[in-house]
Amino acid sequence: MIDRAVVAIALAIGACVLALGCGGEHWGPGSVTPQAAPAERAEDELARQRETRAAISTEAESASDKQILFGDLHVHTTFSPDAFAMSLPMLGGEGAHPPADACDFARYCSALDFWSINDHAEGITPQRWAETKESIRQCNEVAADQSNPDIVAFLGWEWSQVDLDRNKHYGHKNVVLLETGEDQVPRRSIAAPRDQLGKSPIGPVARMMLSLRDWENRDVYLNAGTYYDEIAATPACEQGVDTNDLPDNCHETAADPATLFEKLDQWGHESIVIPHGNAWGLNTPPGTSFDKQLTPNHHDPDRQILFEVFSGHGNSEEYRDWRAVDIASDGSLSCPETTDEYFPCCQRAGELIRERCGSASSEECEERVRDAQQNYVDAGVTGYWTVPNTQVEDWLGCGQCPDCFQPGFDHRPATTAQYALALTHDPEGEAPMRYRFGMIGSSDNHSGRPGTGYKEYGRIAMTEVNGSQMKALAQRQNKDPRQATPFSIPYDHEAAPLGLGQLRHMERQSSFFMTGGLVAAHSTGRERTALWASFKRREVYATSGIRMLLWFDLLKSNGTTLPMGSEVTSSDTPRFRVRAAGAFEQQPGCPETSISGLGEANIDRLCHNECYNPGETRHRLTRVEVVRIRPQITAGEDVGTLVEDPWLTLPCPDDASGCTVEFEDPDYANESREVIYYVRAIQEPTMAVNAGGLRCERDEAGRCIKVRPCHGDYRTPADDECMAEVEERAWSSPIFVTPPRGARR
Repeated sequence: MIDRAVVAIALAIGACVLALGCGGEHWGPGSVTPQAAPAERAEDELARQRETRAAISTEAESASDKQILFGDLHVHTTFSPDAFAMSLPMLGGEGAHPPADACDFARYCSALDFWSINDHAEGITPQRWAETKESIRQCNEVAADQSNPDIVAFLGWEWSQVDLDRNKHYGHKNVVLLETGEDQVPRRSIAAPRDQLGKSPIGPVARMMLSLRDWENRDVYLNAGTYYDEIAATPACEQGVDTNDLPDNCHETAADPATLFEKLDQWGHESIVIPHGNAWGLNTPPGTSFDKQLTPNHHDPDRQILFEVFSGHGNSEEYRDWRAVDIASDGSLSCPETTDEYFPCCQRAGELIRERCGSASSEECEERVRDAQQNYVDAGVTGYWTVPNTQVEDWLGCGQCPDCFQPGFDHRPATTAQYALALTHDPEGEAPMRYRFGMIGSSDNHSGRPGTGYKEYGRIAMTEVNGSQMKALAQRQNKDPRQATPFSIPYDHEAAPLGLGQLRHMERQSSFFMTGGLVAAHSTGRERTALWASFKRREVYATSGIRMLLWFDLLKSNGTTLPMGSEVTSSDTPRFRVRAAGAFEQQPGCPETSISGLGEANIDRLCHNECYNPGETRHRLTRVEVVRIRPQITAGEDVGTLVEDPWLTLPCPDDASGCTVEFEDPDYANESREVIYYVRAIQEPTMAVNAGGLRCERDEAGRCIKVRPCHGDYRTPADDECMAEVEERAWSSPIFVTPPRGARR
């Protein structure tokens, strides 16, 4: 009897040869819609800002030559390998969303003032880099007035370094370039050596089978082969050679931040490097810390000046004293105890095995529990795989930060913004080094949709959640094929490597994808150099996706002010003023200017018929929270005693026009050390996509006893937005206040 699988493959190959052609086509950058947004849109927004500022300021304070512009400095298109895979219909994707789509979405759907393209450099072939540059230029050229453009598109890429070893893991960084001209930008993007990201998730036979099964989308599967073949065909650049001397047609990599900064220095072009997703435990190994990056080699204080504190992957702001693993003096790892504040997943692994002990003696059972805890710890981000045949629900709320705002999956406290700002590197005989980060938000969107947080809708389209249209396939993918055993199984990364999709707990991650954040810039104008200057001054702030207005200033004794992002040397008691206003309530649908500019078909395809469409009423603010951080005087000082969050909470009046509060720090003079201040403006509760995370049901003691995950596949209906109440917010960049040299400790 002929095997049915052989017959199916033969039929697929036959269909390929006779009807489809066995090769796919190159997916190009697309075509930018050649019509600028009307000038009235920006003029109206500026007028509204001035009106709001005047309502919450004195006449002198409201006069300013700066406007607040909103953007997204972290955008992927289907030029990124993971975004390309997510676009496949087998994963619930919509097909290609190339760079041109990102430009159109930013201009007409989200109505941004600026954005940058940051596709993973691991998938940027020489052809795709050339196409990316040209598409960004086209996006900018659409503006009718280049001195006052409707939108500014920045060129860049993402350096996506990941390692399973916490001592070699540095995390992801976005490179954003000032210029776009051919002679003013690198001839190649610079990737991290991460081969798995560029490998095809489906082989050639599978592509043929899927093409036959899903005839309407056959071109997508065939083009997938071409996409990954192009990556494989690009030779690796020679290591240890000046980047200017390398050929244009090779794939360049940098293994660590020191090498990345060295190569950027060799190019000599103006750029900013932005760490992001650092506290996101899906990629970050337990025990990872920012300490190893605060060195003259691995940190560039001129380039690495901004920190992405919020994205569609959650919040990387808040520090906590707990850890996912305990680290002994010899570097060995063990499972920490459960506390009221934190439930380690290694402890949950032990509990799951205890539940399976059956007739085993108590001694034998407890030995299995200890083995399960250690196996989980040793497996790092793949710990869930050491307990065979578990479901998302089995892990309850382990590993999460229960009292953080919109935390990322498996929160890593030692890679947060607060922890980084508290660090000091003090080599003997040299001046101390500290991070000087400004705070930004962005989307980290992977479907060519910058600024998705303007409305809370479209869990599947507007976040990184992808469901499966093929229930049978989803059932096979989500089911652990191993039998449930009464003991844990060690995972050996070398002997039994899992695929990229299984290596990390992607199924559990689906409950932590949100619509994403924004960066707001206090800029003297709309053109690119004015925006760039605001980035360099750190006169920027982050939002959780909404367009809240925020000013944070230090009030000097001579009557002048210094804005967020400033560094000041002073022996005086610092006094500050915060002014803020909530975001406009959104109206349904799209404004006529968006529909006429983009066309009804693309409004449906890209925006899903919902655009940034502000009404006349602003959401109310409830309070302003002040965070005070005293950076370490010497490395090793306990960060937990140095981060005060919140240090102050200042209520806002019940007034939709906005909020103005002032405060001072009477303790500063007695500290004799640098102090960092930043603020959060908190908006009244509203509903947001996936804001509930795992949606824990808690007992009277506050313990998570049951979860209701928001799945990325058929188990959660596509029209279920998994809404929950949340307090949207804005984070200012810090103001750094240092005593005069003779008064410092």
